Amino acid sequence: MTTATSTTTPATGAAQEIERVLRPFAGGDLPVRLRAWDGSEAGPEDPAVPLVLLNSPQAITRLLWNPGELGAAQAYVTGEIDVAGDLDTALSHVWSEVSARGLTGVRPGPASFARAARTALRLGALRGRPPAPASQAQVSGRLHSRRRDRLAISHHYDFSNEFYAAVLDEHMAYSSAYWTREDQTLEEAQAAKLDLVCRKVGLAPGKTFLDVGCGWGSLSLYAAEHFGARVLGVTIAEEQKRFIDDRIAERGLRDRVEIRLCDYRDVASAAPEPFDAVASIEMGEHVGQANYPTYVEVLHDAVRPGGRVLVQQMSRAGTGGGDHPGGGPFIESFIAPDMTMRPVGETVDFLEAGGLEVRDVHALREHYVRTVDAWVERFEAAVPRLRTLVPEEYLRVWRLYLVGGRMAFRDGRMGVDQILAVRPGAPHDLPAVRPW
Repeated sequence: MTTATSTTTPATGAAQEIERVLRPFAGGDLPVRLRAWDGSEAGPEDPAVPLVLLNSPQAITRLLWNPGELGAAQAYVTGEIDVAGDLDTALSHVWSEVSARGLTGVRPGPASFARAARTALRLGALRGRPPAPASQAQVSGRLHSRRRDRLAISHHYDFSNEFYAAVLDEHMAYSSAYWTREDQTLEEAQAAKLDLVCRKVGLAPGKTFLDVGCGWGSLSLYAAEHFGARVLGVTIAEEQKRFIDDRIAERGLRDRVEIRLCDYRDVASAAPEPFDAVASIEMGEHVGQANYPTYVEVLHDAVRPGGRVLVQQMSRAGTGGGDHPGGGPFIESFIAPDMTMRPVGETVDFLEAGGLEVRDVHALREHYVRTVDAWVERFEAAVPRLRTLVPEEYLRVWRLYLVGGRMAFRDGRMGVDQILAVRPGAPHDLPAVRPW
């Protein structure tokens, strides 16, 4: 992160011109102070106001072509825009100002846009569309076709096993942990989550268990090692399968754990016999709104009557399947293309419409805040080593991703829930008083 340095500020310059142009769009004073590439500064002089560094006219070009979050994110990950000081503090300040002023509803008139275009031309920023950053996802084809889903998943999950090992815990669990004590480590909190899932679905020695979207195998391996279950895990990420297969061999679990490269839609043909229990941890977000009934059908049909199904899934209030059901232009363009999040109640409706009886909804939003806190700490400590693995641009993507995600969970704009259900058709053995 760039740190503010003292410079001689010209009486007028690019920053002053940009500030004048942005005032109608900001509803008055800017929520940040600007320092432009020519050293000029403009905006509030309050030290509590973040200082945004415009390092290149191309930052303005990107914002002209992609106004709002996407253009700003592109400029940030390429280093054309930076923040002096702490990114979380700056983003939190801007978000609070946007919310307080109702800036999402500001609609400047044609004269404001004309003035912005003239200023951009004068500053050398009115040019052709800049190329997308190398770190931005490139997916094509029919939405949620098997091919496109493989591309979308591979973009993020096949990124680098070594990179993820530096950021995640020893279990390689890439989902919300379950913090049961103040002094827990990330690894202990992830183990608590894995244990909670296994107990909720009723695992015991010899029981069969399906892990849909098994990631790097944290749940599959834990269920076999600690509960004696016989596990099938499925993923469409080749690097994940390679990683898990190595761990299975190292731990002598080949007789209890099998991992297959398998689309969730092909589970029935890959494993026709029903399982005693099924879980899917933060994978349902990737199947899309239209395909969610198919996903529920797979979970329903994969478990025996009376068996339990657990879905842990992120939620987002009020998306309503709008323009950005995945959480916004940045995360949809750089992290999880084609992702869909919805209010938890709508997911419960899908599960019930698919024939499952929902028995528990366990909200874990605060647990995700602590989880991302731990990931941020590990990420920042590992940056020198991560620089040997990936270009700097990818580190900026991850910093923005982690900080922005932590804010969304902290502020209640996103949640995560464990939804426990049973398949009707036979008696279930869920206790009347929950042991968890």
